Amino acid sequence: MCRVLLKDLFTHPIAQKYLNRSGVDHAIKVAEYTVQLAVKHGVNPDLAAKAGLLHDIGHYEWYTNGEWDYEKYKKNDIHAIKGAERAHKLLIRLGEDRQYAKEIALAILLHTDSYLPENSMKKTTLQQIVRLADEMDEEPYGKHHYRKISKEEAMIKIDRLDHKINQLLTKYRESV
Repeated sequence: MCRVLLKDLFTHPIAQKYLNRSGVDHAIKVAEYTVQLAVKHGVNPDLAAKAGLLHDIGHYEWYTNGEWDYEKYKKNDIHAIKGAERAHKLLIRLGEDRQYAKEIALAILLHTDSYLPENSMKKTTLQQIVRLADEMDEEPYGKHHYRKISKEEAMIKIDRLDHKINQLLTKYRESV
């Protein structure tokens, strides 16, 4: 089975729709951080990068009178649930291994516990990595979702990350 590249995910119209809503720069930064953390913790860097890239594709825009309402977002948000579903469907559609698609979707589902009772479940290392990477790039009041990056720069970063993952996968497979 061929590896679904980050480029395949990133350029898909469904991913583009939701990545543009939740912040392309943030998604790419989280993907980069997840790869770093995956290497450090012995996790498959390909799965980590995909979960990092897609972790926020379930976001809904919470506005009041035309202004972003951070408090309404914090009170009502369930983006991880919707994002896990969207990511799973997209990954399967692109030909991702079904077990990998499930692991990635679960990491997205559990990257935040804003909708779960605190400390209510034990998380896998992949799930913990996605959460940590997201926190590493967070800015107050959700500003990380509004940083801008050009399409060209985004593609350069995605291509670099795909290349790096290809190199890392060889080492990862030898270690497991």
